[in-house]
Amino acid sequence: MNVTVCQSCGMPLTTPAQFGMEADGSTTREYCIYCYKEGKFEQPGISLEGMTEMCTAILKDEGMDEESARSMLRNQLPFLKRWRTNTTDQHANSLTENSAAATHPGQVTTDRSFSTQPIRYVTLPGKRLAGVSARTTNAIEISGKGCIQGLWNNYFASEHLPAPEAARYGCYADYTDGITGEYTILVGHEASSDETLPEGLNDILLPPATYAVFTSRKGPMAEVVGEAWGTVWAWDKQSDRTFTGDFELYDERSLNPESVQVDIYIAVRQTR
Repeated sequence: MNVTVCQSCGMPLTTPAQFGMEADGSTTREYCIYCYKEGKFEQPGISLEGMTEMCTAILKDEGMDEESARSMLRNQLPFLKRWRTNTTDQHANSLTENSAAATHPGQVTTDRSFSTQPIRYVTLPGKRLAGVSARTTNAIEISGKGCIQGLWNNYFASEHLPAPEAARYGCYADYTDGITGEYTILVGHEASSDETLPEGLNDILLPPATYAVFTSRKGPMAEVVGEAWGTVWAWDKQSDRTFTGDFELYDERSLNPESVQVDIYIAVRQTR
């Protein structure tokens, strides 16, 4: 499924009717029809902050908490093509520098050319993750009525946690329609294939896959995770995604919530 997001406002583009239009009448997948018509922006003089406030008002009208919407947009929009500046690129390049020493199993190909590109590609064997899970959609999560934060709270309140230094995962799997449909979110840890899970824990089996890995800078968790997802949404190879299962990895770099560094693994096609 070839789904992109508008490189001006961040809206997912799921149908041709949402695509922007060039001056010659052809469509573009870079921008939505609300931001870009006849080869030019509909709001040519709007600033990044102005776009943030305009989109915040729209999301608020759709039922999302105002501050949650504003925070999400401030994390996402600066990484989109229309708003990328030298300052943004320098900041994103620092993500690469901060994560250079991180190591992961599998074959690694480094790509550090652009701020919104993955730090590297890795091929990993299948794995089993165990934890607490729920079904949700991106629309529900951005509405302010989502379940993800509650799952994290429930997981850490569980009596069946591994050692404190064990890696934690936020896994997104069983997609029904890419980024627009339902998916399962599981918060948990890695489990062996023959491990019997205690009551109350579920599991997800991730198949062997190649992943594009996006690594955040070091900073407060509430900031850096959103920023890292901003680079994912701004990535220009959304059509490479396979939706066989994506995950956030919280390892020893995430023990201090005020100085967290997280990796986001996005499953992609193996042909590169």
